[in-house]
Amino acid sequence: MGSAESYAEGVNRPTLLRTGYLLEAVTLGWNVIGVAVLAVAALAARSIALGGFGLDSLIEIGASTVVIWELSGSDERRQRLALRLIGAAFIGLALYLAVQSSVVLAVEYHPRHSELGIAWTAITAVVMFLLAAGKARVGQALQNRVLQTEGRVTLVDGLLATAIVLGLLLNALAGWWWADPAAAFVLVFYAVKEGSASLSH
Repeated sequence: MGSAESYAEGVNRPTLLRTGYLLEAVTLGWNVIGVAVLAVAALAARSIALGGFGLDSLIEIGASTVVIWELSGSDERRQRLALRLIGAAFIGLALYLAVQSSVVLAVEYHPRHSELGIAWTAITAVVMFLLAAGKARVGQALQNRVLQTEGRVTLVDGLLATAIVLGLLLNALAGWWWADPAAAFVLVFYAVKEGSASLSH
């Protein structure tokens, strides 16, 4: 796999833009379906973690919508606004993670097992990592900070999915109900860091 520079040399800008749109459209569609799937799984398992991940999917939907809007007519003012909106999404994600994890740990909430939740979050983690890699490459080739930044939102989504599926598995196999909220705390620092960087542009 070559560098983003060599990739950009072999592909013209309209093709790169179409690829960026496609990556965001797939992200948007996946998360729209995910909201519905996670709502069903969360209600069945009475899982705060799965319900929270559904909220994270809504944040990702908003971030993807911002990028699609920005790609339709890029200029400096529009790019700065888009970066700030994505930064706000990062901060919202960090707040959600901190509050949800703290509440779950404080009340020692024990969710039920959820095979649907485990399957969906595991597949989502793989899809988000692939999409994040694509956005990073295309965003760098286009020199588009908004697409690159939203790609990091997608990466956080994949990391969060990984943390949640590990938590669900540890709860199902070992009864470690606290594993999910504990793992989610790891992502709070990263989300705050990325959000602050985006808001500073």
